[in-house]
Amino acid sequence: MTEILPSYVNGAWWTPTVPVSAGAAAASATEVRDASTGEVVARVSTEGLDLGAALEYARTIGQASLGELTFHQRAVLLKQMALALTERKAELYELSSSTGATKQDSWVDIDGGIGVLFAYSGKGRREMPNAKVYVDGGVESLSKDGSFLGRHIYTRLPGVAVQINAFNFPVWGSLEKFAPAFLAGVPTLVKPATPTGYLAEAFVRILVESGLLPEGSLQLVSGSVPDLFDHLRLGDLVAFTGSASTAEKLRAHDSVQTGGVRFTSETDSINASVLGTDAVAGTPEFDAYVKQLVVEMTTKAGQKCTAIRRAIVPAASVDAVVDAVRARIAERVVVGDPRAEGVTMGPLASVAQREEVLRQVAKLEAAGGELVVGSTHAPTVIRVGGETAEASDGAFVAPMLLRFADAASPALHEVEAFGPVASIVGYESLGEASELVARGGGSLVTSVATHDPAVAVALASGIAAYNGRVLFLDRDDARSSTGHGSPLPNLVHGGPGRAGGGEELGGIRAVLHHMQRTAVQGSPEMLTALTGIWHQGAASQSGGVHPFRKSLAELRLGDQVVSASRTVTLEDIETFAEFTGDTFYAHMDEEAAAANPFFPGRVAHGYLLVSWAAGLFVDAAPGPVLANYGLENLRFITPVSPGDSIRVELTAKQISPRETDDYGEVRWDAVLKNQNDELVATYDVLTLVAKEQAPQPA
Repeated sequence: MTEILPSYVNGAWWTPTVPVSAGAAAASATEVRDASTGEVVARVSTEGLDLGAALEYARTIGQASLGELTFHQRAVLLKQMALALTERKAELYELSSSTGATKQDSWVDIDGGIGVLFAYSGKGRREMPNAKVYVDGGVESLSKDGSFLGRHIYTRLPGVAVQINAFNFPVWGSLEKFAPAFLAGVPTLVKPATPTGYLAEAFVRILVESGLLPEGSLQLVSGSVPDLFDHLRLGDLVAFTGSASTAEKLRAHDSVQTGGVRFTSETDSINASVLGTDAVAGTPEFDAYVKQLVVEMTTKAGQKCTAIRRAIVPAASVDAVVDAVRARIAERVVVGDPRAEGVTMGPLASVAQREEVLRQVAKLEAAGGELVVGSTHAPTVIRVGGETAEASDGAFVAPMLLRFADAASPALHEVEAFGPVASIVGYESLGEASELVARGGGSLVTSVATHDPAVAVALASGIAAYNGRVLFLDRDDARSSTGHGSPLPNLVHGGPGRAGGGEELGGIRAVLHHMQRTAVQGSPEMLTALTGIWHQGAASQSGGVHPFRKSLAELRLGDQVVSASRTVTLEDIETFAEFTGDTFYAHMDEEAAAANPFFPGRVAHGYLLVSWAAGLFVDAAPGPVLANYGLENLRFITPVSPGDSIRVELTAKQISPRETDDYGEVRWDAVLKNQNDELVATYDVLTLVAKEQAPQPA
């Protein structure tokens, strides 16, 4: 792959029209080299690319194609994309080795990225409606008679989600941002980092060839984008991963400051790992701490935004931790070409990155850091074929641990060597440990190894506000823990302060980041139309065909059952109590019940009333309703005494077909009232209903 790496824009693959051997394109092309061998892997140039046209293509064609789909339809496509990448991930693994990634590193990047697609597919179908509008929170009544209501809704942003990614995770880094944007219905333009952009190009090519991408939903720019922010406008958003200094420069652009472009960043983070005071040498927590520290130092050769940079341990345990880390690295870590047998840590992504890491290590040493594990000299590495030699070429460095005697050294908490480098420092109290964590200025993650809940509570109260995520590691979860440096799609990935303040992951909250939350006010009829959810006071239809006789294709919002009344007797209450075993005094002891401030005397069980309500509204014969799926939001409002009667109004509230099944979910609004028309109980009934009527026997 030595030609210019193509971009995918405006629905087609694009490269500069000038041959690579001549003219401006050749002059501006950047050579990308194999991290282990130094061989040219690709050349990168965007000379002549009309970035403004690509963004407009996303805003028009991409918005239109994604706008035709519901959340569930997009979620199904995400799963199909994940399967398409899985089928061809061997191609990605092969390319990934050129970035310096071992097989385990590639698994984190490639399978991790695919896993994000699977996760958002599942969450989209479980936690979002099969609709195009997401409703947030409950109804706010804005008038006494219920004729004027308010709700909050989320609708997708009208622009394009622009990714500016770092070099360390060319697959996962893109897919963690693409998945929530796609689920929200916002098209994405990916700008990968040049040193590993060829791997991002490969996964985009697989998705394009799969035919699964709605037109304009995903574009790729392979190379520099110097005038990108000049083309952005209100409705667009940028998700940046990289250095804090670069993030601040981008954030200062007029398009962000005054133009309304949303900008979030996930930047360099001086993450910490705290060894609890109880986790002394010989405990499972001590061993888990050391194992995790070495893993974080060496996975992806330490090129992770979530890697541990500061090991904060009790002063009395510093020597023991240093010795244990040294021993584990000597036993477990083999540096070399990731394609060579037995190699566990590859090179950095580029020679330039190696030089940058060594510069930062020099700063740490100048500030008082003592190199106690590893060396800045070129390490001995294993090449393909088993040859062992000093790394005279390639981007290799050895794992390094520096010890700081001065816990207050600014460099310890501010300088990041973005490679297999960590620093260790001692603390005297849990309060001091919390202060040291906070000196990092805001982090993506801090982990704590302790088996003492009191230690965990004390540290959490001191450090949680400075971190996007805190992991507590002990003997009970060490084997199942996903680890300090593994962001998960269902939890927040981001952090305050220096870490950038972004939330790239975090479940549905990441989807909503690509949408606008708007308060809508109007009549029940209007809000029903806007949200796809029936509201009390909107039109309803009762009589005629029972709603339980209607398939999803026939059922309409507002279809309703208004039942007859049923009188509750003391005998009914006592029978229910004896039958169920629920002999709570409010149902069985008149004097005690009357002394209760909530009851006038003995009252009917709430569950008796709910059971009776089902008998009042149900249509018993086989039909489209397949199952009772559950109850939600059940509230008992007015007690029911012997002699009172109840009736029920059941109204089709929300209809959600399942994309991959021949049935869907119907949410029914259930209201129980007594003979005085007072509200007795409210709740939602959930049923599974067939999409079509079953064929009738001949």
